[in-house]
Amino acid sequence: MTRLFVAVWPDAATAERLRALDRTDEPGVRWVPEPNRHVTLRFLGEADPATAIGLLGTATLPAATAVLGPVVERLDGRQIVVPVAGVDDLADAVRTATATIGEHDPRPFRGHLTIARTRRGEPSAVLGAAITCRFTVDEIALVSSDLRPTGAVYTTLETFLCHRSVRRRTDR
Repeated sequence: MTRLFVAVWPDAATAERLRALDRTDEPGVRWVPEPNRHVTLRFLGEADPATAIGLLGTATLPAATAVLGPVVERLDGRQIVVPVAGVDDLADAVRTATATIGEHDPRPFRGHLTIARTRRGEPSAVLGAAITCRFTVDEIALVSSDLRPTGAVYTTLETFLCHRSVRRRTDR
């Protein structure tokens, strides 16, 4: 069993926009390293990677456009996040495909990309900062998370393409 989650990695332009946010040194604020920034579609927890790969491999994953913003906000008291809209149907498809494995979170999906963690309620200058960008989600990733004293190490185990509907011309 491995600690797993299903994620969307931001594209290069979005990563650049996130990098441009003010990251001042603040007591009680721990910034998420850039390679770890992602949108979690579903946290599985301890699960068998082969089973997860099999389930996701048969899923129909809809096309999506991730829309970030409009401002940096706090989530659950400790996380500093950029809200992400546009991936709800994709998250639903992932939850449906993997319903038989992993941890079950009864809360509704709330798209976000965590950029920092704080002590509960600790202030940060980045809260309220404006950010708007979007990217096309071409694939999702099954990711293992190895928790270490120096921070989490994420490894993409497998990627799965999102399906684009092809519009056919009907006029002849």
